[in-house]
Amino acid sequence: MLIPRAGLALVLGAALVVAGCATQTPVTAARADARIEPGAVLHASAIDPQREARILALDPEHVTSEDVRKTLAAGPTPRIVGLHGGVYGTHLLMESFARFLVAMGYPEVKTRHPGDGRRSHSPYESSEQIAGLIAWYYEREGTMPMMIGHSQGGIQAVKVLHELAGSYSREIRVFNPINDGLEDRVTIVDPLTGLERPVVGLRLGYVSVVGAGGAALMLPNQWSMVKQLRTIPDTTEEFTGYSIGVDLIAWDLPGAGGAYRPNGSAKVRNVELPADYSHVTVVATSRLARDPAMREWIDSYAPGRVEAFPDSAPSTDNALWAADVWYSIKKHWVIEAQKFVRARRSLAAH
Repeated sequence: MLIPRAGLALVLGAALVVAGCATQTPVTAARADARIEPGAVLHASAIDPQREARILALDPEHVTSEDVRKTLAAGPTPRIVGLHGGVYGTHLLMESFARFLVAMGYPEVKTRHPGDGRRSHSPYESSEQIAGLIAWYYEREGTMPMMIGHSQGGIQAVKVLHELAGSYSREIRVFNPINDGLEDRVTIVDPLTGLERPVVGLRLGYVSVVGAGGAALMLPNQWSMVKQLRTIPDTTEEFTGYSIGVDLIAWDLPGAGGAYRPNGSAKVRNVELPADYSHVTVVATSRLARDPAMREWIDSYAPGRVEAFPDSAPSTDNALWAADVWYSIKKHWVIEAQKFVRARRSLAAH
């Protein structure tokens, strides 16, 4: 039986904020345009004091699989905004990465678009619209989304950061994913402070891209990025740019000088992946999480401390990229959850 469009939006919207059971009040289509009152998201949280204490006790730099399962998965969880490449079919590769995240313990609802259920965005969507979407998520969920971009989707992720920095316009309208349209406002109510603030200037916690660059910069929708792809503005706290040792598609070659750099205070890492990684399939990672030995290896990974792959692993393709991204996602998951809990406690105290 086909579900009418309005009914589908209602069903999917009902799961919007339910990350790992019932952390916050679900947002339905009927409430999608409702004004968010100061403190409403914090008040609606159903986290018990014991879980709050466990969240605050976590070390963002050392997050175990047990921390993920028993503490983080049922607490405030940032949405993952994936951006796939520009060639048809690359969305399936980002779907593989989303399945990897879910298998590692990330709440599935936070990897899907709440309107139509897709797991990633096209680089041909408006970067301004994606910036407005991020604002909508933050206002209604209380945690700042993360962005993961692959190939031309990586270019688009950096472009969104420049949108939020005001490089293209001084105002950005909020985009509603349930109603699939722009709202008639350019500000949100900050869910943690209760203060009204513009969309422009929002700062994400973590963004990463892999295989960004190459001939895709010659496309009309990416011309503006030719000179600013490698410059990361202050609209993210931490950015990781992954390049493959030899990537003819992204034009990454040894000594080519394509490093990302901050134009302010953003923490920027440049990570070179093995030359035998494929530009096309580097994000295809779901199989890694299906193998217990590889899942354990990935969970114990930390930058700068790389242990030998388990001998029993049937495949280690793309494991370094998957492990490094997963490490950063866990880190900023903790940071966002702790911000939420501290803001909630502060509100209760006053």
